[in-house]
Formats: sequence, C-alpha cells, structure tokens
Amino acid sequence: MTEAEVQQLLGALPGARIFVASEQNGSPEAAWGDTFCYYDPDGTADQTWPFATIVTHDTPGWDEVSHLARPDAFRLNLHVGRTHVPPISDDIDHRRSDTVLPHPQYAAQGWISIVNPADRDQVARMASLAHHRAVARRQR
Repeated sequence: MTEAEVQQLLGALPGARIFVASEQNGSPEAAWGDTFCYYDPDGTADQTWPFATIVTHDTPGWDEVSHLARPDAFRLNLHVGRTHVPPISDDIDHRRSDTVLPHPQYAAQGWISIVNPADRDQVARMASLAHHRAVARRQR
C-alpha cells in the first residue's frame, strides 16, 4: 500500500478526520509531513488524541529505529490497545516491512506499528480496531 492508500483507508472510517502536519498549518517542524487521524464525528477539529498516525521520517535522537530515511518508507502507527500489541523484546527489527510490531516508543500504551504495510486486509482490521477504541473513548 502507498501512504496515500493508507490515508484513504483511514479517512473512510466513520467520523475520521485526516490532518497532515505542515508549516502552513502551524504544526511543529518535527511533525511536518506526518499524518494524524482523529475520530471527530462532529467536525470540531478535536485533536486531543489520534487513533492512527503515519510517520514519514526519522526524528534524530528520538525515533530512528525504523530507518524511515529510505526511499518511500513510512510507518503506520495504530492505537489498538495493550492486548493486541505483539510481545516486546530487545531484538525486534523495527525496519521490517509489512509486519505488525510493537511501537518503538509507545507499545506499553497500546500502540503498534507497521513499516510499509502491504496487506490491505490486515491494515483495515487493525485500523478498524483502533477506530473502535477511539469511538468508545469519545463516548465515555
């Protein structure tokens, strides 16, 4: 899947809003080019907690393990809940493509990551789970 295809899949979820960080919209420079997907059924521009993100670059000193400086590399991150995060270990290769991995920094908070996802069905299932959690969080 391309980054645009993942954005389209996320944006098609009910009440989902896609936000791409840029200099023009006042986002922090470290986030420029990254995509944030929020559950915002009322169109209030609520940006308190995304349920999915697409990261397109490494952040030196913070997030470099996926090696996103490679051509056309990006990482889909989804907040699926702790019970759906694969086991965390020190020997995970976060550069592996199309593999559901614990998020490099936020696995303990229930986030997974997939570098260059290719399996559309898998992405749709995981995105649906993250979306469902966002809906439930909003209803509380």
